[in-house]
Formats: sequence, C-alpha cells, structure tokens
Amino acid sequence: MVILLGPIRRGVERLSDAVNPKKATAALVILTVIVIGIGGTIRIYDAGESCPDWPTCFGTFGFDISEDEQGEWWDANPEEADSRGSGHRYTSFQIFTEWFHRLLAGAILGPLVILNWIVIKSDDEKSARSKGAALASLILILWQGAVGWLTVELDNEHWSVALHLGSALAFMLCLVWLWMELCKDDDELPNWLAFDPLLAKKWGPILGWMSLGTLITLFSGAFVSTTPGANYGCGIGGFSESWPLCNGEIFPTIEDWEIQSQVIHRWLVGAIGAFLVSASYMIQKDCAHGQGGTVLKTWIFTATLIFIANIALGGFYILSWESDGFFEFLSLAHLMVAAAAFSTVATAWLGLSVIAMRDSSH
Repeated sequence: MVILLGPIRRGVERLSDAVNPKKATAALVILTVIVIGIGGTIRIYDAGESCPDWPTCFGTFGFDISEDEQGEWWDANPEEADSRGSGHRYTSFQIFTEWFHRLLAGAILGPLVILNWIVIKSDDEKSARSKGAALASLILILWQGAVGWLTVELDNEHWSVALHLGSALAFMLCLVWLWMELCKDDDELPNWLAFDPLLAKKWGPILGWMSLGTLITLFSGAFVSTTPGANYGCGIGGFSESWPLCNGEIFPTIEDWEIQSQVIHRWLVGAIGAFLVSASYMIQKDCAHGQGGTVLKTWIFTATLIFIANIALGGFYILSWESDGFFEFLSLAHLMVAAAAFSTVATAWLGLSVIAMRDSSH
C-alpha cells in the first residue's frame, strides 16, 4: 500500500497541472445542460421506459435491439413490467435516446465530476468553500445516478421523473456555484457578477426564495407532463376556454389532484410570475445608481422576461392540440425555457451570496 501511494500522489499532481478546474467546471455546466435537454427529448419521444433495466439496456450495453430481442428479454424477465405492457416494442431511435442519455451522464459526466473533485481537493491554493462546492457536486452526481436508477425501477413514475429533473437542476446549480468560488479564488469574478455588496446582502435572501419558487414551478410542470391525462386537465377547447382559462373558468373545482395538476401548476406559475414582476419593480427603484445596481437589474429583468415568455409558450402548447395530440416539441421548449428562467434567477442568487460572503470576510 505504501509503495502505491507515491505513484498515486504523482499522478494526482500531474492531473492537477494538466487540468484547469475553472474551465473544466464551465465545461461540466455545458455538458449538464445537454444532458437535461436529452432527458427532455426522451420524454417527448415517449422513450422513458425504452431501457427497462439499469445500468444495462435489455441486458446489453448497446442500443440496436430488435423487436424480437426485446420480446426475448421480456420472456426471460417476466417480473419486470412496462407501463404499456410487455407486448409493447420500442424503436431503435427511442432506445438510442435513453442509451445516449445514460452514456453522457454515467460514463462521461460522472467520471469527469469525480476527477474535477480530486484536482480541486488536492490543490492547497483552493479555498475551503471551493473544495466544499466540489464535494457537493460529487455527492449530487451520485444522488442523481441513484434517482435515475429509481426512476427506471419505478417505470417512470411521474413524481420520480420530476425528482430526477429537480436533482439535475440542483446539480447544475452546484456546478455554477463551484465555478463562482473558483473565480473568487483567482480574484477573477467577471463584470456580469459585479454586484454591489450592500445590494447583495439585502436582495440575496429574496432571490433565494425566488429561486426556490421557480424550481417548484418547474417540478410541478414536470409532474404534469409525466402524469397520464394531466395535459388535458384544462380541456382542449381552444383559446380562452383551455388557455388562459381552465375549462372556461379562472378557478375551477379540483376533483382529481393528479389529473388536474395542471391547474395547480398554473396557480403556482401565476404566483411566482407576480412575485418576479413585483421584485423587478422594487429592484428598479432600489438600484437606481451604480454599476452594481445595473448588474442586478439586468439579471432580474432578464429572468422575469424569460419567465413571462415561457408562460406564453406553455399556452401555445395547450393550444397546439389537434386530433393526433399536442405539438410535443413545444413541450421540450417549454421545459428548457423554464430551466433557463430558474437558472437565471438562481445564478443571480448565487452571485449575490458569493459577493456578500466575500465582503463579510474582508
């Protein structure tokens, strides 16, 4: 064991010299966004159960699985169950989307997060907060893998899919936090994070609650989109009757919380939207002067505009219904724009928090 410690230590040192943690973390953020987008694509192609086992896919590590091979696997695994029945067959493209999602998340993203943590942990010049953020990213990617396994085991139960998405966004946010801490270690925070310290202390907690609110709306939206029949919860009667009203009413009676979860989602979106608009107005008054105020205004106005635009996008999705269903690419766009709204608010909150903590430590 002692003999091995020397080569391991030298290997870590060479890895630390070769890897720039700040650039690596930025790349991990981008890769995470791609993984989330592919996850949304899986849903619109109804491919969430196209690999019924985990970590293999129909007992193999490939994706080109014929209908006959799928049938043989079902016959050999009668205890497994597809929500559509064991007679259902998936196309190679459906299987590929799930397989590729797992490849990016499990075989590429996960190991890179582990390597990034090793490099940061072994660097004496990195702050305790950077090392803590790196450890948090490691824990969250492991948690995300466990939630992915659970989602497969539960045959894509709507709440597990929503949890999977929420965990992915939390992981991405953790990487953004890590990147900010690494920038702070190098005293290289970009100008677009140059918040005024006094505003950071005042608005940081408020934006924290706003971030939580936008995440809850995202979670509820994912619940709606994965609950059978919930997309029809406000009817398909067209403009006004189905959207912005719900079955022709502003406050319809809730008889089935799951099927009518779209109503609850709309109420949450309306409440958070009103909160964002109000906050934008108050920040406009509070940040009338100074570069730091301009930065905060830009962040909150951008988040509010994205959030409002996504409300309209959700409406277009409901109104897109035809006899063969909804236009599902609008659903994917709705998900990604919602993630962008959350990311904008949450990134501003993290930036305010980093600035406030740096100011208090001086």
